[in-house]
Amino acid sequence: MKITPLHPLFAAEATGIDISVDLTPDQIAEIREAMDTYAVLAFREQTIDDARQRRFSEYFGPLETSRKLHRKGYVPRLDTKMSDISNLDETGRPLAKDDFRLLNMYANRLWHTDSSFKRIPARYSVLAAHVLPRGGGGNTEFADMRAAYDDLDGATKARIENYVCIHSIMNSRERLGYTDFDEGERTGLSPVRQVLVRTHPGSQRKSLYLASHAGSIEGLPVPEGRMTLIDLTEHATQPKYVYSHAWRPGDVVMWDNRCTMHRGRWHDPGDIRDMRRTTVSDEIPTVSEDAPRRAG
Repeated sequence: MKITPLHPLFAAEATGIDISVDLTPDQIAEIREAMDTYAVLAFREQTIDDARQRRFSEYFGPLETSRKLHRKGYVPRLDTKMSDISNLDETGRPLAKDDFRLLNMYANRLWHTDSSFKRIPARYSVLAAHVLPRGGGGNTEFADMRAAYDDLDGATKARIENYVCIHSIMNSRERLGYTDFDEGERTGLSPVRQVLVRTHPGSQRKSLYLASHAGSIEGLPVPEGRMTLIDLTEHATQPKYVYSHAWRPGDVVMWDNRCTMHRGRWHDPGDIRDMRRTTVSDEIPTVSEDAPRRAG
């Protein structure tokens, strides 16, 4: 496997490896090491179907079950271990402009971290490009949250060190005016606690853990907490911390949710964009169940 950096701070291109076949322990270890260093790896010129993508992802941990949308007559297009990051219905046609699935997915264009709205969030995500928009667009941008943390001043680092944030998928959707959740979705996706600063286990570097799913900071008045989150997100998504991935046919991109944020970019919703994601669970929560809550 050959590694070529794509950005001065993080992100790299991986060539000379076929991730659709069985990998050796040495290859798996090499990918882990590269992920600890670069946090985002773009595997080029891959031929991969859903089953092979799941098999590759499972080398790095157990797969999450994709989030369920509770709608009468809704038929998922993919296996429950796959997340459908496309604009397609179950027949393979582009979704109508008012389809709840498309409206819900617009929140993917906000800066976020996969599954931070779950008590046990995501470790890695693996996204495979099947069909790309004919008219271009649809890039995925990544932000280096370790470098962003490193560049904070000492006073800010001390202030936020022990903050715990409240994450909910409702926060990110409601920012865009999407509130069409039924009772099953609301009760099944209740808010969870996540640390704001975490230590990345592979590199031992500290990282900001932010997402559009975060709506408040425990112990702070809501406006103060939200302003803190806005300030930190603006800092962490400055151009110097961001890598924009322009997709090519055959690309598979893997990223570490523990030390990056990402967002999708615009493309014509009438153009087919078929992307399929597997998500590796981090297996442990960032906040223990019995951790005391900070009083306001």
